[in-house]
Amino acid sequence: MATTSNNTASAKSLSDVQIDKLLSRARREVDEGLLPSAQIALAFNGEIVAEEAFGDASVDTRYCIFSATKPFVASVVWTLMADGIVDVSRPVVEYFAEFAGDGPDAASKAQITVEQVMLHTSGFPHAPLTPPAWDSSETRIPAMANWKLNWEPGTRFEYHATSAHWVLAEIIDRATGSDYRDVLEQRITGPAGLPRILGIAPESQADIADLVLTGEQATPDELEAAFGVRELPETEVTDAAVLSFNRPDVRATGVPGGGGMARAKDLALFYQELLHNSNGIWDPTILADATGTVRNTFADPFGVPANRALGVIVAGDDGLANIRGLGRTVSATAFGHNGAGGQLAWADPATGLSLGYTTNGYDRNEVRQPRRGTAISSIAAECVASDCIA
Repeated sequence: MATTSNNTASAKSLSDVQIDKLLSRARREVDEGLLPSAQIALAFNGEIVAEEAFGDASVDTRYCIFSATKPFVASVVWTLMADGIVDVSRPVVEYFAEFAGDGPDAASKAQITVEQVMLHTSGFPHAPLTPPAWDSSETRIPAMANWKLNWEPGTRFEYHATSAHWVLAEIIDRATGSDYRDVLEQRITGPAGLPRILGIAPESQADIADLVLTGEQATPDELEAAFGVRELPETEVTDAAVLSFNRPDVRATGVPGGGGMARAKDLALFYQELLHNSNGIWDPTILADATGTVRNTFADPFGVPANRALGVIVAGDDGLANIRGLGRTVSATAFGHNGAGGQLAWADPATGLSLGYTTNGYDRNEVRQPRRGTAISSIAAECVASDCIA
């Protein structure tokens, strides 16, 4: 089953031929039986201009968007910066004193800044926080106080899959006196006209697609041909961790670094709001800096500069935008943040386009999945006529 909405006839600066190509590419893996369902949404000038769902889904089905959640949470911090409540150059302990703890790393943890947390340079990429400890602030706080550092903060980049955003959640809680999940809805998604994405009550989860593991892991030969290594570093993103997001209690928890539930259209429209700030959610100067100023150029384990701004990844002009998850044809100023399993979310200031792509098929092939994302994003980035590109 496929559900389609294509409003490009009224958007004369868009290419219908290219959009048809985009929808066809997004449909491919569902037609081939690799993915059980998927959604895609393209937005321009503040509106969805093309949208389709494939497989056992409609355009209103919600999906776990994994790390595409991170910019939503970061964007709450941007509002706190504008309010003068949070200064990202200051240490985390100024907002969350217990964070340093009293262990051997206490002195170093006390120096970690909010900015370092947001840039994944804070030194605790593998810090554990799992259920039931993550269920409430009262149990999260002692867990975070006991975290140990993997390396000296500010000296390198390593992706913090979930740990960093638990710290941000606690800072948001304390700075506002409210629950970070509610603050996100009150300050960001509500004013943007979007539904709640974090902390979905069990009785409101009927429209969320269950995650399904698909495909086989890439062979060492395939990994070497694609990435130059015969095995990838171990991370906390395991099959079991992925499937845990099918649990009603985990969906209700609202893991701030990867537990958002959303539709492709929600991602595309959130990034339109980041482009246009039409509802005045963020201070314009802070928004421009947070989405456009690269603050972290440390190399990842494969030698690729991180190109991270304050909550998003910037494509850059070094020809490596596709490795950063933004496709090959976006402009250097494009920014976004994808999620595990192939979720795509980005905007391009040069064209005004934004893209959302979601699927509940978690493709375990570490080569095929990013190549799919590169193909979809690269086609999407060229859906604006060339004479309309800024």
